[in-house]
Formats: sequence, C-alpha cells, structure tokens
Amino acid sequence: MKTPLIQIHCSVPSKKVAKKIAKSLVEEHLCACVNILPKVTSFYIYEGEFCEDEELLLLIKTDKEHYKAVEKRILALHPYEVPEIIALPVINGHKAYRKWAQKALK
Repeated sequence: MKTPLIQIHCSVPSKKVAKKIAKSLVEEHLCACVNILPKVTSFYIYEGEFCEDEELLLLIKTDKEHYKAVEKRILALHPYEVPEIIALPVINGHKAYRKWAQKALK
C-alpha cells in the first residue's frame, strides 16, 4: 500500500461549486472519491464579523502523497478567499475499500 489514506473536509457555498471541485479532483485522479453532504450550517467569525451560512461539505478521500495537489486544485476552483481545507487521518478501514482507493489515485 502507498501512503496512508486521509479524508479532507472542505465546505463550499453551493452545489455548483461542490460538483465542480468534486468532478475535477476525481477526473484528475487526485482523490478516489468525494461525498457531498448537503445543507450544513456554519457559524464563524470572519474579518471581525459573526457569520452564519448554509453550506455543503465535501468529504474527499485521498492519501497523504496527494494532499498538496488536492489543496492546490481546491484553491484554484474555490470562490472563498480562505476556504476550509482540513485533512484527517484514516486510522483504519475496510481493506478492500482502502485497496480500491489507492488504485484510483495516480
């Protein structure tokens, strides 16, 4: 097996943006799969202002080796000035799924 799998979380403002990023990452073999979770409510302070926004959440499955390329691609496609891009380690998972995910990556 290559490098360890990770899951990247990225919030986006619309379904159009979510699909654009997901399609690009999968077609470019930068990730194995992207799940789009609809309608999450985000609360945060940005530039001193309290914000409450309806967003979608991308769950991006890739590996540590591809993180920088995924981050670069998200930054190129994302409309936010400071998008959420957070990587979490996958500490365990179904062996066949992990094998499939690694095979999907370039």
